[in-house]
Amino acid sequence: MLNHLMIGSSDIEKTKSFYNAVLGVLGAGDPIEHTNDTGQKRLFYIHDGTTFGISEPINGEAVTTANGSTIGFLCNSPEQVVELHDVAVANGAVSVEDPPGPRDSSMGVMHLSYFLDPDGHKICGIHRPG
Repeated sequence: MLNHLMIGSSDIEKTKSFYNAVLGVLGAGDPIEHTNDTGQKRLFYIHDGTTFGISEPINGEAVTTANGSTIGFLCNSPEQVVELHDVAVANGAVSVEDPPGPRDSSMGVMHLSYFLDPDGHKICGIHRPG
């Protein structure tokens, strides 16, 4: 359903280093780097038919996060959920909510991990068995 998702970055090089490590866990390669016509640097991670973009704010204002928003990355296994979280924390993320692992819910068991990236965007690793 989604073509791409883009978030803002207050330090594009720091954010690139962070997401190279974190998205590398999922098999994403280095991003395509692009500077738009008004001079903002942007990164595009293209993997498995989707694009995750990061941009310096085009309006020149400070980066903000959306309260209540979460970006979820699909993981291949429960172990990859944990690895995504651990690599993120090792590269400057802040772990939030419960420790990585299985959660029982009305939608069945899901393996989840949550962290805040260096700009405060809430990120989730998710694996749904079966």
